[in-house]
Amino acid sequence: MIYHLVESLKGPLEETGLIRILQVVFQVEFRAFLAVLVSFGLVLAFGRPVIRWLLRQKVGDSPEFHNADLNDLMRSRAGTPTMGGILICGSILITILLLAELRSRYIHLAIAVLVAYSVLGMFDDWLKLTSARRTPGSRDGLLPWEKLLFQLGLAALFSWVIFTQATVNPIGGVGAQAEIWQDSARVLNLPFQKTWDTPVEADPFADGGETMFGLPLNPSVMVLGLGGFVLLGTLVIAGTSNAVNISDGMDGLAAGVVGFASVAFMILVHIAGSQVEAQSLLVPHVPGTADLMVVAGAMIGSCLGFLWFNSSPAMVFMGDTGSLALGGLLGYLAVAIRQEALLVVIGGIFFLEMGSVVLQVGWFKFTRIRTGKGRRLLRCSPIHHHFHLGGWSEQQVVTRFWLITIVLSMAAFALVKLR
Repeated sequence: MIYHLVESLKGPLEETGLIRILQVVFQVEFRAFLAVLVSFGLVLAFGRPVIRWLLRQKVGDSPEFHNADLNDLMRSRAGTPTMGGILICGSILITILLLAELRSRYIHLAIAVLVAYSVLGMFDDWLKLTSARRTPGSRDGLLPWEKLLFQLGLAALFSWVIFTQATVNPIGGVGAQAEIWQDSARVLNLPFQKTWDTPVEADPFADGGETMFGLPLNPSVMVLGLGGFVLLGTLVIAGTSNAVNISDGMDGLAAGVVGFASVAFMILVHIAGSQVEAQSLLVPHVPGTADLMVVAGAMIGSCLGFLWFNSSPAMVFMGDTGSLALGGLLGYLAVAIRQEALLVVIGGIFFLEMGSVVLQVGWFKFTRIRTGKGRRLLRCSPIHHHFHLGGWSEQQVVTRFWLITIVLSMAAFALVKLR
């Protein structure tokens, strides 16, 4: 909105000289960093009023971990309001509307992902948390298969739209070059694999990077068709949404890890949206994605703002409303800029959490079939509870998972360079 307002008033602003000050909004990097501040400020401004409203609605959490020791450790959580994800999602949405280039199809998709997954999570939260005041025997949240079906269906739809957007003639692309850029927006991007074919003796920075404009795709790169692209995108978007949801079990854990991961993705989006930088680093260039930096910036600011109220002892939990939407957005960013593999690295904590649940359930069922009595690999899953029961304090688990995410982000950037 601000971007378009300044653009529409460019003539009068040039006459008054104010354009010298306001032309900075045309720089996506400035708007991305401003998005961090705006979304952070929105969460701080509306945090306490929203928490009070949730308390009046008696939307409080009474967690049951099916583990007596863990229930004792987490007993203090009872009654803490949840559905605080409306703060996160609301601030991200408002920030995008204020600062993003609203004609971008990738921005339209980001808004759709945010709204769809937050509404799904909100519906699930509301059913679970208000069941006590509704008719006895009424729905207590969505069934697991129902929620997964919605997640997969939405992810498949969004992946299809991303694919169709990738086949649109990019701005500035002409003839064969446009086809190359379309292909680069649909490649299967693997670690250590060069997206672009560049001679060993070539200087990628010659003439300020201008010689990089005509690079062909590396012949070894696989360009995905519709089926493969949608399948991969569905698994990434829905899987990340689930993984963040599973990780949301301790004060500040999910919000902090998503915040750090969003910093990494803001940088990766900047690289993917810049033709010169993408080709100099030999990673996919996806025309039109530069403004997704604003989305990543809004995610950073909203997560930091939410930590103000969610740090231990938490005043509010994000619930499915926030965790499903944040995970869906992270997955969407990765699919849009063709960095699914780096998402697995940067979001390693999320996928470790999800993997721990799968292994725990799988091993329990396997041993019950083999021996008649189910056994557990971990003290409790997800794995953050395993460490908590092992003697780590909640703050230690959260802080160490934050640190691991920072280290994994650095490892991801090292992988970008190792091509």
